Amino acid sequence: MKVLMFGWEFPPHISGGLGTACYGLVKGLNHHKQEVIFVVPKLWGDEEPLADFVNASDVVIDYREKKFKKIWKNLTYLEVSSFLVPYLGPEEFKKYTDFSIHDRTDVDESVFSNKFEFSGKYGKDLMKEVSRYALVAAQIAKAKEHDVIHAHDWLAFPAGIAAKEISGKPLIAHIHATEYDRSGESVNKPVYDIERAGMHAADHVVAVSHLTRNVVINKYGVHPDKVSVLHNAVLDASIIHSETRKHVPEKIVTFLGRITFQKGPEYFVEAAKKVIDRDPNVRFVMAGNGDLLNKMVERVAELGMGTKFHFTGFLKGKDVDDMYAISDVYVMPSVSEPFGIAPLEAVRHNTPVIISKQSGVAEVLINAIKVDFWDVDAMADAIFGLLHYESISKMFKELGSEELKKLKWEHVAAKLVKVYEKTLKQ
Repeated sequence: MKVLMFGWEFPPHISGGLGTACYGLVKGLNHHKQEVIFVVPKLWGDEEPLADFVNASDVVIDYREKKFKKIWKNLTYLEVSSFLVPYLGPEEFKKYTDFSIHDRTDVDESVFSNKFEFSGKYGKDLMKEVSRYALVAAQIAKAKEHDVIHAHDWLAFPAGIAAKEISGKPLIAHIHATEYDRSGESVNKPVYDIERAGMHAADHVVAVSHLTRNVVINKYGVHPDKVSVLHNAVLDASIIHSETRKHVPEKIVTFLGRITFQKGPEYFVEAAKKVIDRDPNVRFVMAGNGDLLNKMVERVAELGMGTKFHFTGFLKGKDVDDMYAISDVYVMPSVSEPFGIAPLEAVRHNTPVIISKQSGVAEVLINAIKVDFWDVDAMADAIFGLLHYESISKMFKELGSEELKKLKWEHVAAKLVKVYEKTLKQ
């Protein structure tokens, strides 16, 4: 089977869990001898050769062709004055400055150059690039033989729709996160509309958790029979025995992720204060960047925790591994987390985890402490317990490592192939 897959990023150039999940799925599909044509806006040249990669920036299209005109006329895009990342919260999304439906008569003619140069990033022209990506997708779908189309999240949904319109092949919409996860009830309407259009145009929808499936059904009006759940996994289930050692005597508790509304960093800060009041020999680390970073720095200062609370900025690669290795507890207090791969990576480093009940990973990681994101007292108690009762910590380490063995991408890919086959028969 040939799968035409549209994403927005692929390792090693990623900004979040989406690219990691795409990598895992492609590798899993390789394991099951499936051919994947993976399209991204921009290739960097150092991607692992797991698929027939297509650089959208290299594709030449003839926009005068009737079908391309029709596709373009139905596309919308945002002109945004601020740096827009697909994971950000309501404050960033409110900064958009212009939204309009464009026909070729009122768009700068440069838009219709034969080849589009994509930035491959999440800058101010993100939505314009999303629209152009859809046009390129149509050309690729026309040129590349394939059996099924697979589009990851809203950035790639217009591309998936355009490809389906050209080739007539079935479309799978893969939901890694929704606008409700990123922004709560203050959704960005244009992004929501793109998400909804993608889900309803798809022949089948794949959600990364039952939590996300419920959002797709209840918030986007998708029929339950059309939505399957495929939990994320880990690339390697083996435990990592790092030689990295911490250089401070205190225990270390870590938050590692985007410092945004969705991830609940403020609850981590408040819980940290409660723990430090009981035991000052603990250090807390917040690793990551995001729109709430300055607010968190200010709150830590207000609470007088400056000498016990550290901000590392964005970490990647070995720095992430080292951070897990020196941590005694990992906390993911997300307000709404469709899945959440980071706790699985923490378990791989033999670090016990505390996760919010409002996360998809809570559905598969049974042997972890789970708390409501807003319950900072329960979160503080859980942190204190793992730090001070070695037998509890040891138990969660051992049970967690056993659970990882069931969470492999080849297992996820096997289920995905069945979804493809079922959709093709419809």
